[in-house]
Amino acid sequence: MTAPAAIHYFERLASTMDLLHSLAAEGAAAGTVVRAAEQTGGRGSRGRIWLSPPGGLWLSVLLRPSSASALDLLSLRIGLAVSQRLSDLVGGAPIRLKWPNDLMLGDRKAGGILCEARWQGETLAWVAVGLGLNVANRVPDGLAEVATTLEDHAPGIVPDSLVEPVVATVLATETDSARLSERELERFEALDWLLGRSLRSPVAGVAAGIASDGALRVALADGRERAVRAGPVELAATPVRT
Repeated sequence: MTAPAAIHYFERLASTMDLLHSLAAEGAAAGTVVRAAEQTGGRGSRGRIWLSPPGGLWLSVLLRPSSASALDLLSLRIGLAVSQRLSDLVGGAPIRLKWPNDLMLGDRKAGGILCEARWQGETLAWVAVGLGLNVANRVPDGLAEVATTLEDHAPGIVPDSLVEPVVATVLATETDSARLSERELERFEALDWLLGRSLRSPVAGVAAGIASDGALRVALADGRERAVRAGPVELAATPVRT
């Protein structure tokens, strides 16, 4: 099992990502981890606020890839590896993947992954990998229909029990290959929460899996297929016919 270089733990912190970036700029080694019992300024993708109350797993892991060739695939690969590891630990319903970076239990979100790169000129300096996971924390009333916790499916589970296996899984993730292998695509397909669902955004159509470069494949109503590499995912209220 791959061990972290160091784990910096805080009861309360604005953002594990922000502190990890600061440590990285000061020369922290790959494998450095920042964890907080509670975040007051956690963030998700596209600058969204990530609520991080006590009881969840909120941490960031420092990676220093040798090149940027696989950077666009990193969150997908980490999501795939972490979802499988968590499914083993939790048992019962599998944790599935919603492109590009959400972890799903049933039809509700249990966590997410955020990868932020920093550069020195044109050279990739480091990547901070943030993981937010609802474990035993209270889900706000306004999010109860769209979010869930691991404890709902595995009573008694606590964040401390997940730190070592989750960090080891992140540190063991492939960071060099610029294409997903056939095996990775097969594994993703088996856990693909979006597959076959009608989409309104990022483009209207039906989710048809992912490409080897990590793009979301969308089947359009006119029979064509479009590869989408960015954008918020929204389900369509009515099925899209293709």
